[in-house]
Amino acid sequence: MKNPRRRLVPVVVPPRKLSEELADLRARLGAKPMTLREVIHSLRGRAYTLLVILLALPFITPIPLPGLSTPFGLAIAFIALRLALGQRPWLPMKLQRKQLPAGFFDRVFAVAGKVIALLETFLRPRLALISAPGAMLQLHALFILISALVLLLPLPIPFSNSFPAWTILLLGAGMLERDGLFILLGYLVFVLGVFYFILLGEATQHMINAIARWISG
Repeated sequence: MKNPRRRLVPVVVPPRKLSEELADLRARLGAKPMTLREVIHSLRGRAYTLLVILLALPFITPIPLPGLSTPFGLAIAFIALRLALGQRPWLPMKLQRKQLPAGFFDRVFAVAGKVIALLETFLRPRLALISAPGAMLQLHALFILISALVLLLPLPIPFSNSFPAWTILLLGAGMLERDGLFILLGYLVFVLGVFYFILLGEATQHMINAIARWISG
């Protein structure tokens, strides 16, 4: 009697964790100067979504980083625009040639790696309706685009970069890992950022009016 043929069950290999991707990138790139093109090549498969997260990481601190928010915000905006239009992500060659200083990612990962590792303890596929590919992901990319446009403004104001950066980080991580809860948290941070800028604008207007009244006597 012949043995029945065994059915081969395909083995599904889960994607690598974000912290593993970033740690591997840090080890491969080291402390040398590099261009965004080199980073994209090193990230391989999920390059552009990872790049969006990577470029937002330096700005999750409350202190703005002068000179970096504009080119990084512009790069995120280009990627998000293409995703929002349902097109393949792309960066102009001028941005791809943007050189990052020696040791930049090494310094960023020293802090951001811990943040990513903490987020990963909660990241998992859920709320599939929100994280499904297609129109929903294009909508999320649109809000990443809006946040990137705010990020690229060199505003010397505490938290002016933090709100858009956290929005990008949460939406990007949610899209990457198909986690609808993280996407919702990204929208919550976006709304909080809107309120922050509204209150900031009103406070500035009150201060200007008070100075004008003091000058006029």
